[in-house]
Amino acid sequence: MSSVNSGGGSPFPKWQIALALGATGAIGLGYWYLRQQSKLVTVKKPSLKDTNSLSIDDKTVDDEKGDETPFQLSQRYKNEGNVLFKKGKYDEAISFYNKAIEICPEDQRHDLSTYYQNRAAAYEQLKKYSSVIADTSKALEYNEKYEKALYRRAKAYEAIKDWENCLDDITAVCLLQGFQNQNALLLADRVLKELGKQHAVEAIKNKKPILPSKQFIKTYFMSFSEDPVYKMLLNTEEPMGDGVLSGFLKAKIAFATENFDDIIPACTEEINSSESESQYIFEALSLRASFYLLSGSHQLALDDFKTIVDAADANPKLRVNTLIKRASLHVQLEKPTECLEDFAKAVEIDPDNSDIYHHRGQVNLLMDNTEEARRDFDKAVELNPNFAIAVVQKCYADYRYAMMTRNMEMLMESLTSFAKVTTRFSNFSEVFVLYGQVLTERQDYQEAEKTFVKALELEPNNATILVHRGLLAIQSTSDMKKAIELINSAIELDDKCEFAYETLGTIEVQRGNLVIAIDLFNKAIALARTEIEMTHLFSLRDAAISQLKVTTKLGIGPQLLKPDM
Repeated sequence: MSSVNSGGGSPFPKWQIALALGATGAIGLGYWYLRQQSKLVTVKKPSLKDTNSLSIDDKTVDDEKGDETPFQLSQRYKNEGNVLFKKGKYDEAISFYNKAIEICPEDQRHDLSTYYQNRAAAYEQLKKYSSVIADTSKALEYNEKYEKALYRRAKAYEAIKDWENCLDDITAVCLLQGFQNQNALLLADRVLKELGKQHAVEAIKNKKPILPSKQFIKTYFMSFSEDPVYKMLLNTEEPMGDGVLSGFLKAKIAFATENFDDIIPACTEEINSSESESQYIFEALSLRASFYLLSGSHQLALDDFKTIVDAADANPKLRVNTLIKRASLHVQLEKPTECLEDFAKAVEIDPDNSDIYHHRGQVNLLMDNTEEARRDFDKAVELNPNFAIAVVQKCYADYRYAMMTRNMEMLMESLTSFAKVTTRFSNFSEVFVLYGQVLTERQDYQEAEKTFVKALELEPNNATILVHRGLLAIQSTSDMKKAIELINSAIELDDKCEFAYETLGTIEVQRGNLVIAIDLFNKAIALARTEIEMTHLFSLRDAAISQLKVTTKLGIGPQLLKPDM
């Protein structure tokens, strides 16, 4: 697994999966993986006419001859205001809505709510957003489930960048509309991204570095076939010197014994020693940078990476490996240009290094550059045909391209290749994990389960496999109980499995257990290492918090939040 792939064994990060599905994945009950099997209980109501920005309530009543009651007069003023509104005479329309509001009896609550909402529509056309908010708020005092007023106020809050209030209003609209209104879902998606990013930026400033699980660390290093430092770490035959170990050699022992917290201090000891005493300064810089990256200390990682890249006397293989790792970090930091520049530099130094093309292929998959990804994986496999991870990623890139182009012949060939790879590399769990996900997508649930079980036999400490099995249980048999048991087992196995907390959180949202879900999302946030990951997780958490507030306030109840199974 490269540093790009933070999705618990998935070929693409979990934040991308969920965000690619829009607001439904975040605000709509976290069922991006449940959508094939479960249906939301919805309340059938007429759709909002969101696409019409001039939307007003224009139900009319016949004018009566003779004396008019105050209510009838207010209706006539409202109707005249509507006529002016439709002609684009918004200030004049407002004056008639004013008269309607002033004369309407207080007990006509429904009509008063309409008058305020219509006046808000006129203010909206004049971009007087504070007045829009004031009038829609008044309309909602008379009718708290007034969908059109909620939606209009949400748009006004968006205009002034009041993300939290906007989210609460659009959440209410989505719930009342049964998540059937596409424009409301798109607004929810926008505001969740903005609010999530805002919270992530604040959180990342105060975040303490934390290493991921031991399994994650080992999988990360295994994704490089030509990392000279990793090869040194695995070489137990190399003499370790006499006396007390220090510096890089001490870090090597810490790596072998999985005392990963000792590695950065040991590498720092090597780096701070005088040049005449240091035998492994570049190796120590590389290892320390890798662990800075894994712990989320990105600037410190970039500093060490730069020292190696700029050093003309550094081992070329080490410089290339550094450029690859830095390129992957640039992706996480949303710097695609710098990422591709580092890969290009690596190619200049060592054009026959298969790791360059393997990891650039993963980045291209992430960026939806499927054709470029296929070319990269082809090159990686050509240069190193025995590297299982690159071979299976090539199968996946071919599969994705076949799906995208609807090429059935290529699709069948890619599936056949997957099956052959599991036979050829029968001792590599990564091969089975990726194939299991493809089988799940193909709805070949029985074979997917067998594949995940095989992966777990090969790698019993890999908690993410249990999470994938949990998701499979939901998709294949809607067995929520089994899914929760499997994912809880994953957390018991690895309490740093961010993927497990996030997945269980989305399931609890689906079940209507919003308080539990919020706690699980907070645990996932504490383990996130990049702003992108945190943005997505905060979006999930903020959506759950907003649903909790709205359902409590409107008395909607959890029944609207549960699937019909």
